[in-house]
Amino acid sequence: MSWIVRSAARAGVAVGLVLALVGVSAVAASAGSGEIVKYYTVTRAYNGAPESLTGIAARLLGSGARAHEVFNLNAGRRQADGSALTDPSRLRPGWLLVLPWDAVGAGVQQGELPERAKPAATAPVWPEKLAARSSGDRGRPSSSEGPACGARAGASGAKADWARLRMAPGRAWSRTRGNGITVAVVDSGVDSSLPQLSGRVVVGADVTSGSGRGDVDCLGTGTAMAGLIAGSQEPDNGPTGIAPDATILPVRVVTTRPEAEPAHDVAAISVAVAAGASVIALGSYVDLTDASVLAAVSAALTHDVLVVAPAPVQAVPGPSPPGAGARGALLSVGGVSADNRLADDYHPASVDVVAPGVGVAGLGHSGYGTFEVSGTQYAVAFVAGQAALVRAAFPELSAAQVKHRIEATTDRLGSGAPDQRYGWGLINPPAAVTAQVAGEHAVPAGTDSTGSGAMRTVVLVMVVLALLVAVAVLLLRARGWTRDVHP
Repeated sequence: MSWIVRSAARAGVAVGLVLALVGVSAVAASAGSGEIVKYYTVTRAYNGAPESLTGIAARLLGSGARAHEVFNLNAGRRQADGSALTDPSRLRPGWLLVLPWDAVGAGVQQGELPERAKPAATAPVWPEKLAARSSGDRGRPSSSEGPACGARAGASGAKADWARLRMAPGRAWSRTRGNGITVAVVDSGVDSSLPQLSGRVVVGADVTSGSGRGDVDCLGTGTAMAGLIAGSQEPDNGPTGIAPDATILPVRVVTTRPEAEPAHDVAAISVAVAAGASVIALGSYVDLTDASVLAAVSAALTHDVLVVAPAPVQAVPGPSPPGAGARGALLSVGGVSADNRLADDYHPASVDVVAPGVGVAGLGHSGYGTFEVSGTQYAVAFVAGQAALVRAAFPELSAAQVKHRIEATTDRLGSGAPDQRYGWGLINPPAAVTAQVAGEHAVPAGTDSTGSGAMRTVVLVMVVLALLVAVAVLLLRARGWTRDVHP
């Protein structure tokens, strides 16, 4: 662990972690290179009338009220003629409009969006969302609690909830809701001010500054991941997480720019382990091709921790296997769409399991509602949520056994088991907590679905105490390393 302490000290995080860890407290999908999307080519007229967003939404999405979803997916996107959609009332023939995943009808195409229609760096906001933005900012951490995040595009309002319908996590909740399990989300932070995450997020840490909080988010990816893991359906009947009684520990490796430094990734993994997280969900900013990050994952596997990570798109050496008797495990996840298309071109045989990762409903940060999000990190979140359910239902199982149970209870996809593209298949949360798995005991008859409020308080206090002890050890070791270098 000493080399991890050195990396954390060099990144300037050791001292500030004490301040950050004490206490209890998405972004719309865009079509980038290689991403499979649904899209529509604007024509000069339809039934004798000029094309409009409302007309397109009515025909292809079933309701003209969903026009703002199409607008938010395309606003600011450069078209072939060099122009871009900025005014919802004006469309030009030949423009390519990205559509929500559930679009159907004449003219709907599916495939990789041509390079001539690339996303812009910033996008206008659907006019009717401007008023909602000011009211949605209430409850957002002030500048004294976290950095200003700047303006963001309004939420699409998409209810692309096919993923939860397919996962059917509610069928597992009579057995467990993930109570007592801490899931670390190593990403952009988590907006703890959202009512859907109330009481579920501890302060966490911002390893980029060493003294900041993890419970703020400027980019939205971490908040969307947290919502998929442990979000509540209240108060607006939005999407519910897989394990709504789990506790989220946000570890922030990026702030306003979507680029993380390997030293921050290393420190974040170390902090998550030291804090006692039994499941660690790695977002898209963690670079597993970096040797030091892989070494940090290897160190984590010597503990009873399940590390859930995005499957790689290129051949990379895996982390060093833990020694004899170690209980940790790494679970490599791929994302799929509603029709089982892969979210990325994963390296063959690199995927252990798959989960929804294209066109899923994700919680927006700063009160911006629900977004339709795509990316392997969201598949990671679904799997991390299922892992929380399994760990709560079977507390005696090691992380390696939890991984085996998740793999053994999947719905098989592809031609093999494991398949070169889909691994063992699509995760099945209800089966994971109810099925009999060879070598394990019978499923316990009790549930943990009661008394969640009191138990959550105990868990949060225990997490904070563990963080304090862990940081104190890091400080002492860092001080000793400094003396060795500078006698």
